[in-house]
Amino acid sequence: MTGTVTALDADTAAKAPKALLHDHLDGGLRPATIIELAAENGYDALPAGDADALGQWFRDSADSGSLPRYLETFDHTLAVMQTREELFRVASECAQDLASDGVVYAESRYAPEQHLRAGLTLEGVVEAVNAGFRDGEAKAAEAGHPIRVTALLTAMRHAAKSTEIAQLAVRYRDEGVSGFDIAGAEAGHPPTRHLDAFEYLRRENAHFTIHAGEAFGLPSIWEAIQWCGADRLGHGVRIVDDITIDGAPFAEWLEGAKGNPAALVEVELERVRLGRLAAYVRDTRIPLEMCPSSNLQTSAALSISLHPITLLKRLLFRVTLNTDNRLMSGTSMSREAALLAEAAGWDLADLRWVTINAMKSAFIPFDERLALINDVIKPGYAALGHDGAPTH
Repeated sequence: MTGTVTALDADTAAKAPKALLHDHLDGGLRPATIIELAAENGYDALPAGDADALGQWFRDSADSGSLPRYLETFDHTLAVMQTREELFRVASECAQDLASDGVVYAESRYAPEQHLRAGLTLEGVVEAVNAGFRDGEAKAAEAGHPIRVTALLTAMRHAAKSTEIAQLAVRYRDEGVSGFDIAGAEAGHPPTRHLDAFEYLRRENAHFTIHAGEAFGLPSIWEAIQWCGADRLGHGVRIVDDITIDGAPFAEWLEGAKGNPAALVEVELERVRLGRLAAYVRDTRIPLEMCPSSNLQTSAALSISLHPITLLKRLLFRVTLNTDNRLMSGTSMSREAALLAEAAGWDLADLRWVTINAMKSAFIPFDERLALINDVIKPGYAALGHDGAPTH
């Protein structure tokens, strides 16, 4: 098939309208804001007092390969997200930062139970964040970068508040909360421990996603889909464990292809076979919230060029592109797209495709998703030179 192939560089990626489904509020603060809020609330444990140095510390810690050091980064961001004023500011800046990067729709997730140290109630946390998002949306619109931001309320796998957080998500679903999420260490903390929460959400016709298939493999994905009924998979990168190439498991085949950064672009799809679970995920169009840079830091992928997102895109899984933790990865949606363009040959058509995938998979009503696709996203890509015709 033929179509107009438009190169995807950093400038084009920044101008393109983008949709973001997997972004953690406590993983996207501005370093300068962390320093200012820490000074105001008396938090004196920051590893650096200069914004540039602090930002570098976050990136270095996330790149270190040390899980304790990686988790320490969130100790510092959460320390300055405990009052209504702090949460309001962080949420407002989140919306503004995403909008300035060309994001037109975003779902930002956070765990209300992690913001109670200064006396806020769970309801107070949600209301402060919602108010901050509305403020950020208004300021972004004034700056000429309109954006819509909704919240996902996250429960922690190792804790016991999942049903309470699910009830909170339903209570506020008409006030800026679009869904529910569960996060935390996959190994040893299966989502099936929280079946009461998922059953409640299904009874209430509410949307939810589950972190699955990042640090743990196919059993985590299977449980999230078949036992819990997840609408989407947070990450889901390990679905490739159920894919073979030339009869070899994906990981084994990839080990032999490490010397060829174009291996996932060049492999003939006739040589690829899907197992039953991978085929089910593709057949039922279960969205995959994929986060390339973050996956490198957590060793869920070898490199950007060999990240499974490129093969899964070619196989027409419901792939979406996301940031995960912008501060820790030193990234943005535009940077993720530009990295894939440089390392894996992505073009503007690919970015348009994953953007529409994300909007199709968003947790807002169908007519609102359709309006963003038809009135914002498609015209935005047409203005950049891509008319929607397939290029591959």
